[in-house]
Amino acid sequence: MKFKPLTLFAILFIFLLPFITKAQSGQGILIGNITDSLYQKISYATIQIKKLNIKNSSDKTGRFQLKGIPEGTYTVRISMTGFQTNETQVRIRANDTLKVTYILEDKNSDLNEVIVSASRKAESLAQTPSSVTILTAKDINTQSVISPNLANILAYSVPGLGASTNQTGNSGQTLRGRGVLVLIDGVPQSTPLRAGGRDIRSIDPSVIERVEVIKGATAIYGNGAEGGLINYITKKPASGKVLGGYSQIGLTGNTKGDSTLGYRLVQQFYGKSGKLDYIVSGTYEKTGVFRDAKNQVVSPDYGLGETKTYNGFVKVGYDFSPKQRLELMYNYFSSRQHSDYILKNGIYGQEPAIGVHGTRKGEDEGTRYNHNANLQYSNKQVFGQTDLQANVYLQDFYTIYSNVASFYEGGQSAIKSAKKGTRVNLNTPLPVSENLLMQLNYGVDLMNDKTSQSLTDGRVWVPDMNMVNIAPYLQTTANIFKDLTIKGGLRVENINIKVDDFNTLATGANNAGSIAVKGGTLNYNALVFNVGARYSASRLFNPFISYAQSFSVFELGRVLRAAQSNTLSQLQTKPIIVNNYEAGFSSSLGPVNMSAAYYISTSKLGANLLEVNGVYISQRIPERVWGYEFQADYAFTEKLSVGGNYAYVEGKGDVDDDGKFDGTQDVYLNTTRIPPSKSTLYLKYAGIKNLSIDVNWIRVGNRDRFKPNATTGKYLIGEGPVKAYNLFNLATVYQASKALKLSLGLENLFNKAYYPSISQFYGNNSVYTRGNGRRFNLAAGYSF
Repeated sequence: MKFKPLTLFAILFIFLLPFITKAQSGQGILIGNITDSLYQKISYATIQIKKLNIKNSSDKTGRFQLKGIPEGTYTVRISMTGFQTNETQVRIRANDTLKVTYILEDKNSDLNEVIVSASRKAESLAQTPSSVTILTAKDINTQSVISPNLANILAYSVPGLGASTNQTGNSGQTLRGRGVLVLIDGVPQSTPLRAGGRDIRSIDPSVIERVEVIKGATAIYGNGAEGGLINYITKKPASGKVLGGYSQIGLTGNTKGDSTLGYRLVQQFYGKSGKLDYIVSGTYEKTGVFRDAKNQVVSPDYGLGETKTYNGFVKVGYDFSPKQRLELMYNYFSSRQHSDYILKNGIYGQEPAIGVHGTRKGEDEGTRYNHNANLQYSNKQVFGQTDLQANVYLQDFYTIYSNVASFYEGGQSAIKSAKKGTRVNLNTPLPVSENLLMQLNYGVDLMNDKTSQSLTDGRVWVPDMNMVNIAPYLQTTANIFKDLTIKGGLRVENINIKVDDFNTLATGANNAGSIAVKGGTLNYNALVFNVGARYSASRLFNPFISYAQSFSVFELGRVLRAAQSNTLSQLQTKPIIVNNYEAGFSSSLGPVNMSAAYYISTSKLGANLLEVNGVYISQRIPERVWGYEFQADYAFTEKLSVGGNYAYVEGKGDVDDDGKFDGTQDVYLNTTRIPPSKSTLYLKYAGIKNLSIDVNWIRVGNRDRFKPNATTGKYLIGEGPVKAYNLFNLATVYQASKALKLSLGLENLFNKAYYPSISQFYGNNSVYTRGNGRRFNLAAGYSF
């Protein structure tokens, strides 16, 4: 029998039809949405399944659909002009529909508008329901021209942060009247078990890419962030070069007086080869004698004059794939004083404490070492659409202080703190509907913190405190109709602190006054949470409201060293839980940008520092801190801009515990906690070819809330009146060539004689010292 080709084809089709139908029914479908990082829909993006000839485009609403995909694992490639290409693996199952949401990053996006510290994930600043200040690399470089001291840079740039102390430490430089947690790439530098006040100056600004300051109580990084956190984010290697670098040499000093000259050297190498990138940096700075505007030597106690500062930094990264990266960061910082001067006490309110030639007793003051290491692994698609970031870290810190005489024979104390921990953070997008996009950010933190304070002669002042902290957390972000962002989260703190047996320091001969204290274990458990909302439909008015809590183990070391009981259980060691209520907005109208916020911060137990019979103790009473901030910038032209900020903080303690903060028994919190008002103003001009000029002004306001002792006429610590002072600074930068840059900075431009706020509010003769006179910072930098 002979079959015609058409008949044969028909018979074969009928025979194979069940198999063809079965094969088609075994195919899958991929549908989803494409948005940018602000969840705005991206139209007409190209979606392609690599190795298959399946391609489509998103529609006007950013939606797409791909059909007829055989079962298997594929790489989906999404591309769009102006955005970074996204390649993601998906698993397609037979007879199944997979729903996804892809986020494309803008190639030209302004990184100033993206932050990571508020939620431990990248998010838009315009959609973050909290107050944030960002210092970009440009901001840091400009302020470093005036002074490379981070305490000065932050004091000028961050509303709500107290004025710089002009000392090695940052005691009294609180954020919104409460303690601040300082981090380097998320690794904690603060020592909340025994606050040492040396966490702000813990790294050199030459290796910082940006600084993110989250203001108001937050628990996202754990213990110690009652007033907020400061996160130093270190530099990343520049791409495009196998070997590049930057060299800088600088000369510093006062414009008047001898022995003030110093110098500063910076050398960096960086590059990228294949999947490996790196940056290596070394900084050395030696300062001369610091003199005030009257040409007198600034007090050497806790001073920054005649110091040698070292900073070594290395970061190495390896990209296993576009989605997976392993990165190792290490930073070493040391700042030691070698002074030929000793303190000559002043007369508080009349004459300054100064330095006079002499031989300093004891060991050189300053931070002997601050080691930081962080190994981080990130995977942008560890499973499904979930991102993973995991890291292990350590910090090892040792610093020595000046002589104190509050115990028998006096002595120098030193704080030693070692931290090690691990963090696991995951982020999962949940596209509920076209008008509701959600994200879950969750994980767990593990940390061990061992801190103690001993005298350099071996006597124990604060015993070993060994803290183990386990804290799981969950943060949810919902974007409703693209413009309304609602965020809420919680963190569960589980803390155990083991305290060794110890003896308090004697107050007289033959161990008189010493108390033997039995150690033990302290246990803390707490649930803290936050909730906030921000509406970002219009750049003209972008409002937010928020409520956030923080949990802090009260500064245990101060309690232990002043113990009057012989057992740990009899001491006041309850933690501090802070509630922060805040409302604010940002606004942009053409060349004008502004923002403002008002906040109230409360705690049932605070930590107001008091001086009783020459001993510093903490007053554990309910507290309320409140204040407001305002910032504005205006660009007259592309070459000329002006801006500034103002911040006011106030706080009270409820001594009679009636919840009203207005009774005759209630007190203002002293100025070790509550900084005076602060105003700043800047003027930037770049109208001369290759030359930029930046003039800035800072005013620290008055604060006079306390009276001196009726008998002695002296003020207690933190209660001295602060009289306002004004300072002007100048930064000029000349780009001599593409590679060579020359800069000149002048601190205290008009050589004004003034007393920093810490010199005034401490209220005693030894701390009453003037600030720097006019200082210059002349530098030449060469890029290759």
